[in-house]
Amino acid sequence: MPGTNLTREEAQQRATLLTVDSYEIDLDLSGAQEGGTYRSVTTVRFDVAGSGAASFIDLVAPAVHEVTLNGDALDPAEVFADSRIALPGLLEGRNVLRVVADCAYTNTGEGLHRFVDPVDEQAYLYTQFEVPDARRVFASFEQPDLKATFQFTVKAPTGWTVISNSPTPEPKDSLPNVWTFEPTPRISSYITALIVGPYHSVHSVYEKDGQSVPLGIYCRPSLAEFLDSDAIFEVTRQGFEWFQEKFDYAYPFKKYDQLFVPEFNAGAMENAGAVTIRDQYVFRSKVTDAAYETRAETILHELAHMWFGDLVTMEWWNDLWLNESFATYTSIACQAYAPGSRWPHSWTTFANSMKTWAYRQDQLPSTHPIMAEIRDLDDVLVNFDGITYAKGASVLKQLVAYVGMDEFFKGVQAYFKRHAFGNTRLSDLLGALEETSGRDLSTWSQKWLQTAGINILRPEVETDADGVVTSFAIRQEAPALPAGAKGEPTLRPHRIAIGLYDLDEASGKLVRTERIELDVDGELTAVPQLTGRARPAVFLLNDDDLSYAKVRLDEESLRFVTEHLGDFESSLPRALCWASAWDMTRDAELPTREYLSLVLSGIGKESDIGVVQSLHRQVKLAVELYADPSAREALLTRWTDATLAHLRAAAPASDHQLAWARAFAATARTPEQLDLLDGLLDGTHTIEGLAVDTELRWAFVERLAAVGRFDETEIAGEYERDRTAAGERHAATARAARPTEEAKAEAWASVIDSDKLPNAVQEAVIGGFVQTDQRELLAPYTDKYFEILKSVWDSRSHEIAQQIAIGLYPALQVSQETLTKTDTWLASAQPNAALARLVSESRAGVERALRAQAADAAAQ
Repeated sequence: MPGTNLTREEAQQRATLLTVDSYEIDLDLSGAQEGGTYRSVTTVRFDVAGSGAASFIDLVAPAVHEVTLNGDALDPAEVFADSRIALPGLLEGRNVLRVVADCAYTNTGEGLHRFVDPVDEQAYLYTQFEVPDARRVFASFEQPDLKATFQFTVKAPTGWTVISNSPTPEPKDSLPNVWTFEPTPRISSYITALIVGPYHSVHSVYEKDGQSVPLGIYCRPSLAEFLDSDAIFEVTRQGFEWFQEKFDYAYPFKKYDQLFVPEFNAGAMENAGAVTIRDQYVFRSKVTDAAYETRAETILHELAHMWFGDLVTMEWWNDLWLNESFATYTSIACQAYAPGSRWPHSWTTFANSMKTWAYRQDQLPSTHPIMAEIRDLDDVLVNFDGITYAKGASVLKQLVAYVGMDEFFKGVQAYFKRHAFGNTRLSDLLGALEETSGRDLSTWSQKWLQTAGINILRPEVETDADGVVTSFAIRQEAPALPAGAKGEPTLRPHRIAIGLYDLDEASGKLVRTERIELDVDGELTAVPQLTGRARPAVFLLNDDDLSYAKVRLDEESLRFVTEHLGDFESSLPRALCWASAWDMTRDAELPTREYLSLVLSGIGKESDIGVVQSLHRQVKLAVELYADPSAREALLTRWTDATLAHLRAAAPASDHQLAWARAFAATARTPEQLDLLDGLLDGTHTIEGLAVDTELRWAFVERLAAVGRFDETEIAGEYERDRTAAGERHAATARAARPTEEAKAEAWASVIDSDKLPNAVQEAVIGGFVQTDQRELLAPYTDKYFEILKSVWDSRSHEIAQQIAIGLYPALQVSQETLTKTDTWLASAQPNAALARLVSESRAGVERALRAQAADAAAQ
């Protein structure tokens, strides 16, 4: 959309000129049930340094009716253009601006999203403002360092609930009802929030040592029967206890609400005191414990943001990592260390999921330093990535090991006290950590936060004829950055542990017999502590996962682990070895067929359900994208046969049984396997303990539709069983998945030729459209994708356009031809930096798949 970008230079100039005091925002949402537009009235009080200066305020709105600056009416036709209202002739000192506009409800998950629940046909609203979308609801100086107080007054239908950052007041008894909220503390515009509609709620309180914080959980009434509020409150209280102790700063807002809202684009959003969370986390069907662990991490991540991000906020988006990396690290640490936590092995999950995301992101041409260079809003919109979240959190984990946990949190405590309700830069945090730890962090910061790329650590082991270690060293490599990436390869200081593992004859388990912690720096680091002792079965570098690096095993350790990976006594070393094997497969060092054999040999012994589910996803991806195409069908058959065998062998009603059922459904292919899915749906087949509930039914239906077994009649019949928003999305996926030219053309047209699909339904259609066993059917859409991409990007909102740019890229067409077409388009279309980044990342996936396929073919 023209004019919606904001450069860092513009933001700096505006921050130098303006100090914002307060907003009063009056919204008339009484017509929300019908949709359309709503009246937005904004009054802003701000101070100006110097008289006669000019600036602007941001607003994305269909119409502006009045602009009054310091009592003078300005002509909207003259001052409102390109989503900005020009503010000429500002007075030195206090200025008052009033803007009256019509703003629009959205169905894209940006601004004020409006959703109608098919169950009760009621409208449900919520705001999503990060990064720059408060301006879709009220006129605002849309940048994080212009903090202010915000007071909302909202008109809404009688019987509805209105939730904001401040405690919900009693509505004024009028038609429509009017809610007038207390002003917030000084916060950034992007963490203000409104959630409006006939929501269901459950309330409690967190109390300790005289502190009392009201707690609320909200969802749509159609999900109320599934809302496990006690479990959610339990995790929330755990977070309050642990964070307040570690941060030594009381929760900074007057209440804490968590609102499970529909069609949410992200996992959750840290609105101050009013966190919005995707309502898929209200589980309608049985899920594994890994899903509960992920939900708990999300809950704790957003709660941590009340301090990291909301109380203290980055000055500009290049320090976004200060928000996201810290929230990620502290949420995992809380799960791992808080007394009574259900998930003390959360670092295993982190190693196996978050860090693999970081490793993948760090090997793309778009790799960037953790502290990224953010030139404008377009840059930050595509920067919520694996580096900002997962690599940053990994590096913080290493920093904690480097300076000590107590010293680390003492620095954090000083940081909060010094900068409460203010804005900061990286130097502010590092200064506090240096004071409490006594360490100079300038070199650490430069090498870890301000450079891109990943290191590889390899052990170099020599032994004598008796198996006694004569020398041990760790070689650090800094591979060349991907083509197109900025920067140079960098060797970094690492704080790591080396684990020595041997097989315990009594238990048959691989147990750690010794652990050595040390600093690794430069190209080669000698480890004299290991010389003169008998060689163990396995040397494991980066044991306990302290550092961020790709790790390789020496030949003897690799040979042993290949046979005994499932025998590690603890889950974390298993996860580290699984992650290393997966990384080697992606890097074309381990052929896909050998990776499949490794997984099949060890997955039956893997007790951690999160690791099992990660392996399911990785094997499917490897076989479908990284295997020699001529061997793909045989490998898929081998994998699917194994999934069915594990499904039948799994303990009835266990998490493993459910996970294997989903894995089996994802690739079921033979007539007998598909008959089983059909029979499980209609009840003619049963597997002891397997509850074929709503969500599992849809998994079966979507697969049967994708292979041509089910058509519109069966899909419509299943939707009749589940006439909910989730059912609508599943039905859209199943329809788009059908293997016919007509179904693909219909799905394509619904996404490309019309902009009417809500964000969540569009995502569901794209997910169904792209089926890995329909490559030939999808091949004609490669050229169509490049024909429409630029116009879609220029005409749709960011979230909608990004879904299309990523989801419809021809990633399954793994060929040099796809690379050539991508390069031709990049050269000719001249996309902006954000779109070029997304397409280049997808291109890199095809390039990687080509290398892996060649490696797998060579291993035949």
